[in-house]
Amino acid sequence: MSDFFKDVESKMHKCVEATRSEFAAIRTGRATPALLDRLHVEAYGSAVPLKQVASISTPDARTLVVTAFDKNTVGDIRKAIEKSDLGITPNIDGTTIRLIIPPLNEERRKELVKIVKKKAEEGKVALRNVRHKANDDLKGQLKNHDITEDDNKRMQDNMQKLTDRFVKEIDGLVAAKEKDIMEV
Repeated sequence: MSDFFKDVESKMHKCVEATRSEFAAIRTGRATPALLDRLHVEAYGSAVPLKQVASISTPDARTLVVTAFDKNTVGDIRKAIEKSDLGITPNIDGTTIRLIIPPLNEERRKELVKIVKKKAEEGKVALRNVRHKANDDLKGQLKNHDITEDDNKRMQDNMQKLTDRFVKEIDGLVAAKEKDIMEV
């Protein structure tokens, strides 16, 4: 049965990590290469991740510098950045693209907090779906007489404790991200 819980815990951990990566892509007013992680560039006849066609650095807290590996892809990278929902205008200088991250206004900060909370709720729903599937598996084992009623009850209690632990972890991520966004 410990393998069963290890599997469930692993799936729940993946839900939390997915939520964490969602949060990393949300702009907080500070320059971070994670802002561009989801960007795909139409280059070489297909959509490729930005990291495969350029390097990204942060010379200061408000600037991202994207350096294309191939000067022919600079225009494609510019288009990808302009099409994205980042709201940043790229400044091109040869093979280098500078992105100045503007400071967030109060209204935009509140919108971002709402987005964070929505993504957190999606993460919690994913956790509950993992728990629900695991509980269904337990019911199946009970029905097949692989486990006893007492084992089933104990395991469902443990499942709830595991779920609560990961929900609390997501709540902690939300609090940290909200603090980060609201910081002026």
